[in-house]
Amino acid sequence: MAEVFSLRLLLFTSNHRASRSSSSYSSSSSSYKSLKSAKSNPKPTASTSASRRGPLSVSQKTQKLNLEVSPHRAVSAVRLMRIEFGGAFADLLNEKGKGSGDNEMGYVERTLGFRTRDLEDRDLRLVTDIVGGTIRWRRYLDHLISSLCHDDKTFSSMEPLLLQILRIGFYEIVKLNMPPYAVVDENVRLAKVALRPGAGNMVNAILRKLVLLKEQNSLPEPKLEGDDRAQARALATLYSHPVWMVRRWTKYLGKEEAIKLMAWNNSDPSFSLRANSEKGISRADLETKLNSLKVPYEPSLHLSDFIRIKTGLQTVIQAGLLKEGLCSVQDESAGLVVSVVDPQPGEKIIDCCAAPGGKTIYMASRLKGQGMISAIDINKGRLRILKETAKLHQVDDVVTTIHADLRIFSEKNTVTYDKVLLDAPCSGLGVLSKRADLRWNRRLEDMEELKKLQDELFDAASLLVKPGGVLVYSTCSIDPEENEERVSAFLLRHPEFHVDPADKYVPHDFVTASRFYFSLPVKHSLDGAFAARLVRS
Repeated sequence: MAEVFSLRLLLFTSNHRASRSSSSYSSSSSSYKSLKSAKSNPKPTASTSASRRGPLSVSQKTQKLNLEVSPHRAVSAVRLMRIEFGGAFADLLNEKGKGSGDNEMGYVERTLGFRTRDLEDRDLRLVTDIVGGTIRWRRYLDHLISSLCHDDKTFSSMEPLLLQILRIGFYEIVKLNMPPYAVVDENVRLAKVALRPGAGNMVNAILRKLVLLKEQNSLPEPKLEGDDRAQARALATLYSHPVWMVRRWTKYLGKEEAIKLMAWNNSDPSFSLRANSEKGISRADLETKLNSLKVPYEPSLHLSDFIRIKTGLQTVIQAGLLKEGLCSVQDESAGLVVSVVDPQPGEKIIDCCAAPGGKTIYMASRLKGQGMISAIDINKGRLRILKETAKLHQVDDVVTTIHADLRIFSEKNTVTYDKVLLDAPCSGLGVLSKRADLRWNRRLEDMEELKKLQDELFDAASLLVKPGGVLVYSTCSIDPEENEERVSAFLLRHPEFHVDPADKYVPHDFVTASRFYFSLPVKHSLDGAFAARLVRS
């Protein structure tokens, strides 16, 4: 399971709790249930997907293996279907980072009615590029597709699989600048075999129209004109973000910074590796291993055991560095949150929303075998992954897991701790470069529900802090309503706490005027994160 954890880190960011905000507390918070319910969409099963496509042709039923269809496009289309309609996709990869054989092609066959050949390394890279890019640029791609359709009804009633195939073709032509007519031919073939000849004809007509417009430099771009609302809609299309996010960032950051942030979110993400000191691996040792693998890297400017890589993460995975526990994938912004906690040997610490455990494991490594970390989470399965990862990283002697709802646990608990970390469920607006799908899974209405949950957890966590102890509240959000405003509201309710300035623990460049830790993607080239360090009188 440890390698599964490592791969989930790769696909869903290192240790951020953004995904927990829609799952971990659903079983115990009625308000949060309503949030989850409001966001849910009908999720097509294999049978419903097939029914939308219409019955499979005789040739599809008899020819289960199709070597003519581009495998990376077939797999990309299926993954995009599963992501958009709620299916997880981390489980499509094994420890080598490839499609896991029958499992991968099983998904393809159930959705398309046939298999292709297995993915090779080059195919895998293309799938990663196409799936991530198509999700990021979905709104913009849909604008182009709808503009080139015969009428609005054609686009609004388009079959989900047909739409994914068109999105792939548009992304390959417009953003990847792949040879246009090869893209047309390959996607037409996929549509004909996976759907029917008429679908292939439609893909052919629309993609050829796109190629012509691109060659003439006359793509139908939205114009930045009109009032603020109209301009926000245009920016949301041009930079492929929800309108509410654009309006929110324009309000808090200004138009130019909002545009820079959206451009960052649409760029290929970089990843950071943390050397596992508990296994005797220093950053220099990790650098030596990366050199031998010919993976380019840059040492972190902020943390002595972190390395940043832009490319080559699949190579790292295939070499077994994560599986062997020699390093872990963790963004420096998350590592700096641990710096704010400042765990010291001999201390008793509790991580209140711990799973999947990136910060827990890092804190445990800094205890040097002396002290204790209790990791509490409502999700039993994710806690099991945390426990196994702690063993892999050889810090299980100082980590204890607790399966519980923090709000209930804190009321009954009589033990207090030297330090308490609440890495709260949040919108994840700071990690959109890595979580390409997250921008489409968040609504403005979610923010109010999240703030209510954050306040409840904040109050609960405060009960666990001993006099003179430390409470750190953190998020992977850049939104002030989830960050500074939650801390201000907490301090009004709890005058027994006061702010301990973050500049004692992180570089001054990361410290806000209110003395909190804050990383901003554009400014620091890291994920967005926030942490406030509070001390109990």
